[in-house]
Amino acid sequence: MSTYRDFTHRGSARATVLRTVGTRERRSHLTAPRVPTVGIDIGGTKVMAGVVDADGNILEKLRTETPDKSKSPKVVEDTIVELVLDLSDRHDVHAVGIGAAGWVDADRNRVLFAPHLSWRNEPLRDRLAGRLAVPVLVDNDANSAAWAEWRFGAGQGEDHLVMITLGTGIGGAILEDGQVKRGKYGVAGEFGHMQVVPGGHRCPCGNRGCWEQYSSGNALVREARELAAADSPVAYGIIEHVKGNISEISGPMITELAREGDAMCIELLQDIGQWLGVGIANLAAALDPSCFVIGGGVSAADDLLIAPARDAFRRHLTGRGYRPEARIALAQLGPEAGMVGAADLARLVARRFRRANRRRVERYERYARYAEARRTTQDSA
Repeated sequence: MSTYRDFTHRGSARATVLRTVGTRERRSHLTAPRVPTVGIDIGGTKVMAGVVDADGNILEKLRTETPDKSKSPKVVEDTIVELVLDLSDRHDVHAVGIGAAGWVDADRNRVLFAPHLSWRNEPLRDRLAGRLAVPVLVDNDANSAAWAEWRFGAGQGEDHLVMITLGTGIGGAILEDGQVKRGKYGVAGEFGHMQVVPGGHRCPCGNRGCWEQYSSGNALVREARELAAADSPVAYGIIEHVKGNISEISGPMITELAREGDAMCIELLQDIGQWLGVGIANLAAALDPSCFVIGGGVSAADDLLIAPARDAFRRHLTGRGYRPEARIALAQLGPEAGMVGAADLARLVARRFRRANRRRVERYERYARYAEARRTTQDSA
């Protein structure tokens, strides 16, 4: 006697085709539902949340400061939940994507380590999914930003892309053929913690001489404050600007003064840019991408940063003059890239969530038809 399993799985060729189609759809953003989702970008200093449509347009955005890193991880989770609930009051939200500044495991559930936050092996996805009524996806913030630039920004059309995000630290991501390369354990792309100066500046990750200690927002501010604290003649402009309150010196302030012609601030951005170019040359030797996209808050300095980075890249590139050079492009989506990318990746979760529900319904309907056919056959007998 034929069973329900025989009835629904007959024909190995057809089953193979269905499995192939299913795998292809799961890997494609093109089949995701065109529904609004919320993206959350969590950095060392701010939490940004926004509702994003299927074309990458931000419908509404909220921003708040990141809770003190010495506090419990639950404080950060509470902040995320409050932002999502606030946005949900005004928008039909179908999923939530989290771009976390830290190492996220291959299952995109746990934040294994966050240098600038107090997360250590934190099951962020499960905790938030238990408090929110929609599916939740967690990924590294640089992966999210890279995805956004590939989908909607400077990386469109590129098949081998590397994203560098310059903010409080340095984040990174690798995309090949429309896929984020997360590595075996989910932590690929942590370029900021490559050692470039043995025995150099101490990094919050615990090591010394990490790349982000020489080319990041923290590095920029540290150098400016050290010169100001030493009462260096070249720092008189910025000392006067902050009226002697050295602790008020910030990255955006340095960029602003550089644009106004302050020689020290221009020089500091050139130093940051040169270190950026050295690191990019090393990544080109290892990964050979067609394009580097530079984003994050520090990238707002534009050519004050990118021009020296391009020069240093060409001077340090292995095989220079005998190989194609990767394009170095400034990110187009600005500080919203991580938020937009997290929201767009979350649409894939919304798609799978809906498909799972639909399949349960379809299985029930098939079983009901099969049961009805069996009853009809038995009655006629």
